[in-house]
Amino acid sequence: MASEDQKFPPQTQKTQPGKQYLMHPLPISVNPIYKPSDKLLVALVTGGDSGIGRAVCYYFALEGATVAFTYDVKGVEDRDAEDALTLIRKAAKESNASEPIAIPADLQGEEKCKEVVDKVVSHFGGIDVLVNNAGVAYYNENIEDVTEQQLRKTFEINIFAYFFLAKHAVKHMKEGSSIINTASVQAYKGEANRVDYSASKGAIVTFTRSLSLQFIKRGIRVNGVAPGPIWTPIQVANSLPVEKIVTLGSETPMDRAGQPFEVAPSYVFLASNECSSYFTGQVLHPNGGVIVNV
Repeated sequence: MASEDQKFPPQTQKTQPGKQYLMHPLPISVNPIYKPSDKLLVALVTGGDSGIGRAVCYYFALEGATVAFTYDVKGVEDRDAEDALTLIRKAAKESNASEPIAIPADLQGEEKCKEVVDKVVSHFGGIDVLVNNAGVAYYNENIEDVTEQQLRKTFEINIFAYFFLAKHAVKHMKEGSSIINTASVQAYKGEANRVDYSASKGAIVTFTRSLSLQFIKRGIRVNGVAPGPIWTPIQVANSLPVEKIVTLGSETPMDRAGQPFEVAPSYVFLASNECSSYFTGQVLHPNGGVIVNV
């Protein structure tokens, strides 16, 4: 019998990355009352095939951005990538943006990150907005259960790739460009059962603040977004036990999980020099009302 706290039906996926098309209910990527205002240019979004990344790509395209996104495993994530492309193409058609592209990419290692940047630059001629969003998370009862392999992969994807992508993308950015890093509420309050994930997200916050100071003279702003519990594939992909999935979001003052479309406008705001020209080194907190020490 479902408890009064239950928000979602029981479900889990045994492998990462999670698949959005298998989730029930599906995450909501589109807000029907959103009004675009033509704010953006060429954007690269990692992990854009599902969850927050998909919603960000959609709203970027709706704002007129030419969008390139990465997804993790060719053959495994093709369905989510194709679904995302269909959605983004629809937005691009409405805004007269260029055709989006999807790039299968394992982001572990500097050379692979450089290859992604080179493909986008070769295809579109530059990068105006970089959204470092791809991530992994694993659930462990104790730190003794965290293997070296898991720890290395968590940091390779969640922070090393952010570093390498920024390192190579900035060579093709001009004044007014923007880098946005996806952190998490866990960077500020921690989580007992995802210690390695929380630590990597804390590193993203400090990376964001440090890089913003370095890039001020170049006129490139660096900010972050730290979502709370959002209904995305990372939650069900071996990241949380089923009993936590069904009540996801109950711990927030709003007593519910957020949807991807509720997070994506934060990225639009930070990407647009027109809207956020006085923002750098900052982190926005779409987290359902959780108070954090910023």
